[in-house]
Amino acid sequence: MQDAFAVIRWSGAGLAPSAISLLWSEAVAAEVIVFFLIGPGLLRRMGVRGAAALAAAAGIIRWSISGVTTSVLILSVLQPLHGLTFALLHLACMRIMGTFIPVGLAATAQAVYAFGSGLITAALTLLSGMLYAKYGAAAFFPMAILCGVAVPFAWFGFTNLPTRFVAA
Repeated sequence: MQDAFAVIRWSGAGLAPSAISLLWSEAVAAEVIVFFLIGPGLLRRMGVRGAAALAAAAGIIRWSISGVTTSVLILSVLQPLHGLTFALLHLACMRIMGTFIPVGLAATAQAVYAFGSGLITAALTLLSGMLYAKYGAAAFFPMAILCGVAVPFAWFGFTNLPTRFVAA
């Protein structure tokens, strides 16, 4: 939703192209800062479960508020959450793969991760388009809901689910 429709939403609300550029740049800068400076320390302190849960919680905040405002001031406070929702989650996923995937399968695991992420992103972008066309800004709320669903999976993982939820 964010990548495909935030700029459309912001432009439609009358935000200047320069403000939109600054908002987008702020998100990218936050991503870089988390990748190189903040993320490794968060992973050490929180572990992968805590980092993934923090990323999902940041998503709940980001998408819930993004669905109700186009205030440049509020959006400028939200945009750094991209560092958590994207970069920190990616670092956590890479740490999990580095821990559990044998070295000989690392390239295959990376390919499966990239393919799966791309496939899910494409499907969610298509769904986002349908939701945005029908509901406008309220289409950001399903993203917050997805993040809410992700929190227990991030924290507890799939192995701690009741057997009826785990594929045999």
